[in-house]
Amino acid sequence: MRPRHLHCLGPHGFHRIAYTEWGEPDATRVVVCVHGLTRTGRDFDFLAQALATQCRVLCPDVAGRGHSDWLTQKEDYGYPLYLSDMAALIARAGVEQVDWVGTSMGGLIGMMLAAQPHSPIRRLVVNDVGPFIPRASLERIAKHVGKAPTFAGIDAFEQYLRQVAAPFGPLTDDQWRHLAMHSSRRYDDGTVTVSYDPAIANPFSGELRDVVLWPVWDTISCPTLLLRGTQSDLLLAHTAQEMTQRGPRARLVEFEGIGHAPMLMADDQIAVVREFLLAEA
Repeated sequence: MRPRHLHCLGPHGFHRIAYTEWGEPDATRVVVCVHGLTRTGRDFDFLAQALATQCRVLCPDVAGRGHSDWLTQKEDYGYPLYLSDMAALIARAGVEQVDWVGTSMGGLIGMMLAAQPHSPIRRLVVNDVGPFIPRASLERIAKHVGKAPTFAGIDAFEQYLRQVAAPFGPLTDDQWRHLAMHSSRRYDDGTVTVSYDPAIANPFSGELRDVVLWPVWDTISCPTLLLRGTQSDLLLAHTAQEMTQRGPRARLVEFEGIGHAPMLMADDQIAVVREFLLAEA
């Protein structure tokens, strides 16, 4: 694993995007893994290790998260900037095509990039998100995103994370600690808080409505794998089924007993993704 960064240009100047790189630097097959709304690129450590023998894997912290810069102009947090930043990362990779693994927000970014003319995305993995997101799930997210509670230490933060992220599924103690360590920020006095700019929640202020992106989905043509937790309230079962019938006609794999979203840390989840990405076109 190699920590790296690049500078991306937004509407109000440059900002630094941090990412971790796995695998051989000269590998021709590149996989980009992008996390969910409040998460970081280190969520993909387990998957990246499994892919690193055959691929170069790039796992960015989206702007305002992890080790990436917080934006000075908070209104810039949104998909136009995220798409531009990820296009810069793909350009940095120095290859003609990449594979994409995106969880929740990262899946939406991947969908929007894959729908563009002459898209460099060769294969697309969309993890527990789709072109229809019900208002109820957005309202649930809005209740906790953007809050920055302070905890006495990493143990207290981990217990909080286990509660709010219980839908991630039955992770091991080591995996919960991994998530806690890489999604927290420590103050000088030893207290701990979340590792994201609370302003990323600004788009959730005001009246929330269903998100409808079927025109985006219908434009995608690359081979696509769709993952879903059977208890997910963000990717509804009927939406997932419709995604297998239109657009790229995704292959659907569901994981029992998991909500939003599968963390791609369990062996069975990693195996599904790895098999899809390494399959011959």
